[in-house]
Amino acid sequence: MILHCVRHGESTYNAEGRVQGQADVPLSPLGGRQGAAVAEELRKRRIEAVFTSPLRRASQMAEIVAAATACPLFVVDDLKEIHAGIFQHQLRRDLQVQWPEAYRRWIGEDMDYVIPGGESRRQLAARGAAALRRIAASPYRAVAVMSHGRLLVSAFSALMPQESHRIPRALQNASISSLEYDATAGRFRLLTVDETEHLQAVGLTGCGDL
Repeated sequence: MILHCVRHGESTYNAEGRVQGQADVPLSPLGGRQGAAVAEELRKRRIEAVFTSPLRRASQMAEIVAAATACPLFVVDDLKEIHAGIFQHQLRRDLQVQWPEAYRRWIGEDMDYVIPGGESRRQLAARGAAALRRIAASPYRAVAVMSHGRLLVSAFSALMPQESHRIPRALQNASISSLEYDATAGRFRLLTVDETEHLQAVGLTGCGDL
């Protein structure tokens, strides 16, 4: 199976520079245009199903793709972004001032550090990897997975540690990263990562990881 994993398009919080986590915010107007570009690209790749996080910025993308490709749409709760606890809804530029110790520990990349009120990278990686494994067990040849930057990066790292040198710290909005799952070996292989060529006509946005 091929899994085309998509980070959602630009959200209203992305445009404002706010931390999202599991805040349920919609796509921005640019994010909607990015969704249409993703849908056209995935139509060419002949996907057979769409799996999505329930958070609006991902589910809106999934609805655009499902409509354009006439594919069934499935909501997977474990595809949600990391719970960013006290950071959620806050402007990124304010984090270091408001919570200097929590911010210092977060940027330290400690896999077991739990954002107060949230979850750790290790918890996220386990959740995301399990979700992708369940999707890979479905009876399709090629699917789209609409999710979030931090979840996808964490899940990729957990499933394919041998590809760590190719996995970026963050993914760009509406980028596509494609995985191949070998059911016989029970292994994933990273085919492409953070593709953005399909967005050239509509525009790129930043790649904050929350």
